[in-house]
Amino acid sequence: MTTAHQPSLLDMASGAAPALGDLRAAVRHPLTRGAWVDHLPGWVSGSDAVLDTLLGDIGWRAERVRMYERQVDVPRLLRWYGQDEPLPHALLTDAREQLTRHYAPELGEPFTTAGMCLYRDGRDSVAWHGDTKGRSAASDTMVAIVSFGSPRILMLRPRGGGESLRFPLGHGDLIVMGGSCQRTWEHAVPKTARPVGPRVSVQFRPHDVA
Repeated sequence: MTTAHQPSLLDMASGAAPALGDLRAAVRHPLTRGAWVDHLPGWVSGSDAVLDTLLGDIGWRAERVRMYERQVDVPRLLRWYGQDEPLPHALLTDAREQLTRHYAPELGEPFTTAGMCLYRDGRDSVAWHGDTKGRSAASDTMVAIVSFGSPRILMLRPRGGGESLRFPLGHGDLIVMGGSCQRTWEHAVPKTARPVGPRVSVQFRPHDVA
């Protein structure tokens, strides 16, 4: 599969191979009820080389869900990598290992799986939700998201309603949602009428969190 995209100007200027920055530079944003997010723009430099691989034939699939008594298309493409399945780019393997080492004192276990979403253009989106399948329905956990491609807004709000936060994510940006975030807050990527290129979101999770 091929999808046209606008390269990052920083990547074009540097011409460097993909590399990871220092996770200690991430800024933590405490939320309510024991939730928090860490944000690190540009954690992956040279991210367009990874995006080129992810936009290829890596097994993207379209899904349909039942809504209001009819089947509708999920407005994005999906790919799931289990614990023992090789990731499509070596940098993603390195990213998962670095995230595990950095967050081990808080998380207490490794990141094992990698879920991927391809937002092809501004019409693709994900509605408000928390990742509460599995152990995260009752226990604190972490979900680390690395973005590749055109920036899109990730929004967060307290579960049940409240003031929302906005994080533009793309071109190698990282956000980590931790503590009670999946149970007490929700997140979404809304549609946009602006002309935007594709974005791939890579979500690293511990075992039995989805």
